[in-house]
Amino acid sequence: MTLRLCGAQIDPRLGRTADNAALCAGEIRAAASEGARLVVLPEASLTGYVFDELEAALEGAVEAGGPELDAVADACAETGLWAVVGALVREAGRLHNSAFTIGPEGIVGEYRKTHTLCLGMDRFTEHGPGPLPVYDLPFGPVGVHICADGSYPETARALRLAGARLLLLPTNWPDLTLKREMVRVRAQENRAFYVAVNRVGEEGGVTFRGGSCAAGPGGELLAEAGSAPGRFHLEIDFEAASARVVVSEGEYEYDRLADRRPELYGALVEPNDPARRTGGRRRPRG
Repeated sequence: MTLRLCGAQIDPRLGRTADNAALCAGEIRAAASEGARLVVLPEASLTGYVFDELEAALEGAVEAGGPELDAVADACAETGLWAVVGALVREAGRLHNSAFTIGPEGIVGEYRKTHTLCLGMDRFTEHGPGPLPVYDLPFGPVGVHICADGSYPETARALRLAGARLLLLPTNWPDLTLKREMVRVRAQENRAFYVAVNRVGEEGGVTFRGGSCAAGPGGELLAEAGSAPGRFHLEIDFEAASARVVVSEGEYEYDRLADRRPELYGALVEPNDPARRTGGRRRPRG
C-alpha cells in the first residue's frame, strides 16, 4: 500500500502549549489539503525543549488527557489524517519525553524516549520503559522512536524486527553533522523507509537548524528540508521495504534480517550499569 507522508518542520515556542497545539493542528489541516494521510511533527512540538529548571519543565509540560493533545486529535478527526507529535508530558509529578501517535479516532499510543540526554528537558525526564512501539496502521506497520534513539542502531533494528517498514524519528537536532548520513544508513541497513523530522528556530540560546530528511530502503535520499519552517511530502510504498534483496536471482541475493547472526551478538544485550548512564546523571531523583 502507498502512503503520502508529510513532514512538518515547525518552530514551536517554549512553554506556549496552546499556541503550539494550534500550530500543530494547523499543519495537519494544511497537510490534508495537500493530499497527505500521515503527518510527522518534531520532538517536543507541543511544549518546546530547552527547559533549564525542573519547575519550569513541570509547568510547561502537558498531560496526556489535556487540551493540547485534544486539539491535535480534533484536527485528525476532522481531516481523517494520522499524526505523530512530540511533547514533554507530566504524569504524577514525573516527566516524560513522549511521541504520541494519533488517528481519526484519537490517541493510538504514547512512546516515551528510551535514550535521554543530559541537556534540555531530557535532564528532567524518566527513561521510557519500552517496548519500542510498532503501530499497525491502516496503510502499514510504523515504528516510532525519538531523537537520540536514532543514534543507537539497535533501536531501529528492534523496530524493524518487530515488523516496522516505516521508521519515524521526531527530533530536535541543533547539530546536523552526519544526520543525513545517519538517516540513509538506518534505512539501508534495515531495508526500511526512515523519516526524521526536525524543528527550526532558536530557543534558550540553542539554534535548531531544520534539515529534516527521509531515505528509502536502499539508502536513497528521498526528501530533505532546508533551515526554514515548511512541509515536505513523499510517497511510501510499504511493499518496497522488503528485507530481501535480489541483485541476480539465484546467484546474488541476500536478506538484511534473515542473514543476521544473533548468536554472535550477545554483548549487545548484556545489561549496562545504570550508574554509568550519562544521560541520567542530572535527572531529579525520588
